[in-house]
Amino acid sequence: MNLVLVFQSLISGIMMGAVYALLGIGFSLTWGVMKVINVSHATFGLIAAFVAYTLFKVFGMDPVASLAVTLPSLFGLGCLVYWFLINPITRAKAVIVSSMILTFGIAIILENLILLVWGADPRLLTTSYTNKVFAIGPLYFQYPRVLGFLMAVVGVTAIQLFLKRTLTGKAVRAAWQQSEASQLCGINLKKISMITFGLAVASAGAGGVGMAMLYSFEPHSHNLWLIYLFLVVIVGGVGNILGAAAGGMLIGVITGLSMAFLPYQWINVLTFGLLMLILIFRPHGLFRSEV
Repeated sequence: MNLVLVFQSLISGIMMGAVYALLGIGFSLTWGVMKVINVSHATFGLIAAFVAYTLFKVFGMDPVASLAVTLPSLFGLGCLVYWFLINPITRAKAVIVSSMILTFGIAIILENLILLVWGADPRLLTTSYTNKVFAIGPLYFQYPRVLGFLMAVVGVTAIQLFLKRTLTGKAVRAAWQQSEASQLCGINLKKISMITFGLAVASAGAGGVGMAMLYSFEPHSHNLWLIYLFLVVIVGGVGNILGAAAGGMLIGVITGLSMAFLPYQWINVLTFGLLMLILIFRPHGLFRSEV
């Protein structure tokens, strides 16, 4: 066995999985904290990818720099979506089912808006460093994968610190662990939920830009991304930010090693076989909810 190829595939898988994790942490947050399964989560990430593509082609703005535009915009959009659409269904008895139906409709609307604005052609975000690599010994590192990995580290760390160290983050955790008690302490549940949803949508934007730096994308790409979101959250544990990061990297490693040594058709077999085993032996995921 070629050990260089093994380590190369392992490192590439970790970097690729980190981007999956970045895309999935907001999905895990809204599911674990708010009991809302946002099926449109990946679609918001896809919007960020198309915006980054447009800013790069029209203004020459680097995709990473475009986050300064997309993240605040998506945070505001997420807050509006929560206030006018998600908040009314949080009073339903079956919040999870209601949220899935509602956000599925949102995803369809957003997909068609993407088709209207950008058309159906696939896009490839090709920058000056897209095909550049650097070597450390016998191992090669692609610049886009390294940037995606660093974005994921920053994003996961920022959300984890927000939940653990800030007053607003602690209010988020308190509001959904003991909602009635937290409201008695003066926490505005609607406001905190709006911030949580906005933060989740913004994180989807960061993940979407990361995915656009690695793969081509088109208006239907969010459907494939959504499958990986479910994998990341279920493997890592619903509502666990670090668990989502670990789940994303694990899926990336399995995918990377599979692509190196097995025919393409076996990749999904192994990935979804892993999901089945985890659901059988650890139905709560590798990690329990933190929030």
